Amino acid sequence: MNVATAAPLPTPLIGFGQVRHTRLRPAVNRFSYPTYFLMLPMRRLRTAPLEELSRNRFALISFHDRDHGDGRADSLAWLDEVLAHSGITDARGEVWLHCYPRVLGHTFKPVSFWYCHRADDTLAAVVVEVNNTFGERHCYLLHGPHLAYGKEQQAAKVFHVSPFCAVSGRYRFRFMHVMAHPAGMSGRTVMTRTVARIDHDDDGGALLQTSVCGMLEDVAVGSLRRAFFGMPLMTLGVIGRIHWQALRLWCKRVPFWRKPTPPAAFITR
Repeated sequence: MNVATAAPLPTPLIGFGQVRHTRLRPAVNRFSYPTYFLMLPMRRLRTAPLEELSRNRFALISFHDRDHGDGRADSLAWLDEVLAHSGITDARGEVWLHCYPRVLGHTFKPVSFWYCHRADDTLAAVVVEVNNTFGERHCYLLHGPHLAYGKEQQAAKVFHVSPFCAVSGRYRFRFMHVMAHPAGMSGRTVMTRTVARIDHDDDGGALLQTSVCGMLEDVAVGSLRRAFFGMPLMTLGVIGRIHWQALRLWCKRVPFWRKPTPPAAFITR
């Protein structure tokens, strides 16, 4: 008799890796910083919260729904409304949210990624959620028949992020998830590594090359403690490094662009 085996349940993950950034023109500016981030199965967490992960409450490291989307108490409900409004009706599988956590109650999330899957675990859509240092947020919705891990996606840049880049040109996105079947885990498939790459091209060609990558492991008391005590001031570090790199660009006489009015639409489709 063949006995059906239940599909393994997704587990909240934490990634340890690096952020990389290269500016190519008019002056070269490169940097790479260590980082950590969360990779959360949002549909799974709706039905089975993880005790080790503090949600919507203070902790050394926590996740707060209102840091995403339109700021409501249930960020997954916001996402499902966005997908339905865009005619994306097949994203019924897991939704993985790649984001920075709050650290000691504070956070700044330059970019977060919502990976929306179909029931067969293929990509139905990706929502790229961008925040700037002026307290503004904008989302780019990527979908269509050619959306897949490893394949380049494009979107026109419409949202102001850096005063050293004009709101023009296009973004080129590429997302990669590495899956594995660890020995001794009864055939369970787990995500072991993730890479998200965003390049910005303007009329002169390639301008910026950025990426965030990391090795993933289960969220647990030990991994959260290692993340916090390894980088206890990560939020301040993110903000401080943004301003330090801005000072470097200013010293290199890179042209400065004033902040324009944000786009009328919250989501670019």
